[in-house]
Amino acid sequence: MTVTEERPVTEVGSPRRRKEDGRLVTGRTRWTDNISLPGMLHLAMVRSPMAHATITSIDVEAAKSSPGVVAVFTGADLGDEQGSLPCAWPITADQKAPPHPSIAVDTVNFAGEIVACIVARSAVAAKDAVELVDLEYDELPVVVEMAAAAEGGNLTHPDLGTNVSATWVFDSAEAGTGGNVEDAIRDAEVLVERTFRQQRLIPAFMEPRSVVCDPTGEQTTLWSATQIPHILKLMLALTCGISESKLRVIAPDVGGGFGGKLQVTPEEVITLVVSRRLGKPCKYTETRSESLLAGHHGRDQIQTLTLSATRDGIVTGLKVDLLADMGAYLGLVTPGVPILGAFMYNAIYKFPAYRFECRNIFTNKNWTDAYRGAGRPEATFAIERLMDELAVEIGVDPLEIRERNWIKHEEFPFSTVAGLEYDTGNYEAATARAKELFGYDALRAEQRERRESGDPVQLGIGVSTFTEMCGLAPSRVLGALSYGAGGWEHASIRMLPSGKVEVITGSSGHGQGHETAWSQIVADRLGVAFDDVEVLHGDTQISARGLDTYGSRSLTVGGMAVVAAADKVIEKARPIAAHLLEANADDLEFTGGKFNVRGTDSSIGIGDLALAVFAAHNMPDGVEPSLDAEATFDPENFSFPHGTHLCAVEVDTETGETKIRSYVCVDDIGKVVNPLIVEGQVHGGLVQGIAQALWEEAVYDDSGTLVTGSFVDYLVPSAADLPHFTTDRTESPSSTNALGVKGVGEAGTIASTPAVVNAVVDALRHLGVRDIEMPCSPHRVWSALQHLDGDGSSSGADTPTEKTYVADDADPSHNAQLSGEDAGRAAADHGGLG
Repeated sequence: MTVTEERPVTEVGSPRRRKEDGRLVTGRTRWTDNISLPGMLHLAMVRSPMAHATITSIDVEAAKSSPGVVAVFTGADLGDEQGSLPCAWPITADQKAPPHPSIAVDTVNFAGEIVACIVARSAVAAKDAVELVDLEYDELPVVVEMAAAAEGGNLTHPDLGTNVSATWVFDSAEAGTGGNVEDAIRDAEVLVERTFRQQRLIPAFMEPRSVVCDPTGEQTTLWSATQIPHILKLMLALTCGISESKLRVIAPDVGGGFGGKLQVTPEEVITLVVSRRLGKPCKYTETRSESLLAGHHGRDQIQTLTLSATRDGIVTGLKVDLLADMGAYLGLVTPGVPILGAFMYNAIYKFPAYRFECRNIFTNKNWTDAYRGAGRPEATFAIERLMDELAVEIGVDPLEIRERNWIKHEEFPFSTVAGLEYDTGNYEAATARAKELFGYDALRAEQRERRESGDPVQLGIGVSTFTEMCGLAPSRVLGALSYGAGGWEHASIRMLPSGKVEVITGSSGHGQGHETAWSQIVADRLGVAFDDVEVLHGDTQISARGLDTYGSRSLTVGGMAVVAAADKVIEKARPIAAHLLEANADDLEFTGGKFNVRGTDSSIGIGDLALAVFAAHNMPDGVEPSLDAEATFDPENFSFPHGTHLCAVEVDTETGETKIRSYVCVDDIGKVVNPLIVEGQVHGGLVQGIAQALWEEAVYDDSGTLVTGSFVDYLVPSAADLPHFTTDRTESPSSTNALGVKGVGEAGTIASTPAVVNAVVDALRHLGVRDIEMPCSPHRVWSALQHLDGDGSSSGADTPTEKTYVADDADPSHNAQLSGEDAGRAAADHGGLG
């Protein structure tokens, strides 16, 4: 059955089915691994089983003699040609960074690091020969625990003399954006300190990384399953000493990334260098196990937060001390990921004083880098957990404590204590709608009944009211943060003689729906048919300029470049239309794809103009025969989507099993280009955030071996594990761009993790459980319940470091420290969540 979509009155705002989906779901697409070139060779990587060791010998003779093997390369064989993998974000002038060879030469620093490369005539032959490489190592002390590494002891890189790569500080008093946080802590009537752990995660994208290189032409062409073809081209040229003009990078259809393909990988460098050495096309495609082991990881932080407040719960200060695990090396943006979170710990709340300090720590684990949200989910989790803790201490509902402290809609634009300016928002509207859809009051009543009856299955309600900064830009801000690139984006539009339109964008999609959304924007702007717009991307030969896709920047930055280019097309067409219509250009108006002479029936369509310009038989003097236009957009500010997420869980206190009963989210992402795409982005984001809360964790043992190296142990949820999501939107259009849009790609991931964990803790708090380290697996939940003292309070197993101070009513100058169990009882006495 063929489904025909009626053309909407306007394209923007219409739930168009994605143009991309036809080829994707029918298998007619072209993944990198599908590419086959004449005479192509295949690569396989030999990886170290040791997390930290000196390479004492490598014997490759047996591998070289294996059937089908053409060559074997070690780090010494590649020499200086492999360079050092780039880090584009030195967050401080004294940041310490070790050399990062694609193939280790003398020392391996994490299990999975490449020590040799096999080149063979088939992928099978290459993989068979991997086992024939004989390596000998002298083991070195392994650094696994981040907290211990921060204090010294064994060193990941002895040459650096420390495990601390960099320390980065933001202080509102020094920046002039707020008061002194130490004063706020000293004068606090209520002081809440908690330590949370952000576990290490693996992006687990659907398509494994793959790269093909063809050096046989005038140019070297490299296909890669990457999010960043333009950045990759520049970085490969700089790393390997190749002229940019001699290198073409193509990102064909890419099967997901989530930040995991925002990287210049060892495998890309090796494939490029080996292919050029041999003068033959080469391909490398990783196995799923290699992807989990050696593709960069995400998160992995220890967060200690201190919040000061008045007796009625008004926040007065926030102090954040952060340890961030870099792993063994610094990847493309590794050091800057936790810094992105620095601007979001204050979230939607009116903190008058704030201090953030982050120490980036080296360990003998795979390096971390961007993963969906990149710093902002970590910040949102910590502050939303802390606001729940404050609600308990004050003895009020968690939504009430948030309402007392959030920015009111009439206060926008609002300058935050972290130095950002939030342009628009309406937290009240999103929360009211979420409460309505969720049935908040009825669920609270049911929760009380279950507690009173001693039901073994307890009900928990979790809240997350979030905002995020997205649209990674503007360039001046990134420059101030020592980021190595700008934040602009480029687009061009070609008007073809047939009236069709080609849009060339520097922002390339890997599941977001660029081809559809960009077609909708251009169709509306130029008044052409949706199907007459073709979007080209991902090829640096076709789209020569761009800064690619990450950080929810595609629409708010790349989409705005498309809008600007379309507007330039109209302005280029105006004098030509006036000439052909024998009218004054000032008398023309452009609507519905036509220039109309005001007060007359005289008009000409943009398609007819394109043909007339192509023929160029009747052009006005001094006007070039072209309607093509290009634009580069560099925003003046980030965009700030926000929302309220509410989660209800049922926790079996006898088994520790947690089930999500209902999940409601109301997001404000400004104007919406395509509601269907938005729903997909929200649902996907929710799944990844919930997965962090309940299932996913990359675990290393004491020897530095990844013990969750397959999907047997690294638990990625399926649809069967998840509930139906209830989603809705409120709308506060952004004032920083022409369409009023904000980002949506990371919203679900950022908001959902604290909503779920808050719900789990809420279900068990009256039993004495104050926190459960993520993921909240049945074992961890059950274990927390087993470590309860006789009075019903938690003895502290699986509970973070915590301190709570409440000023003594009789003597306001005296701050009395409450133990964790006393704090829990105090919350119950106040009628709070306990």
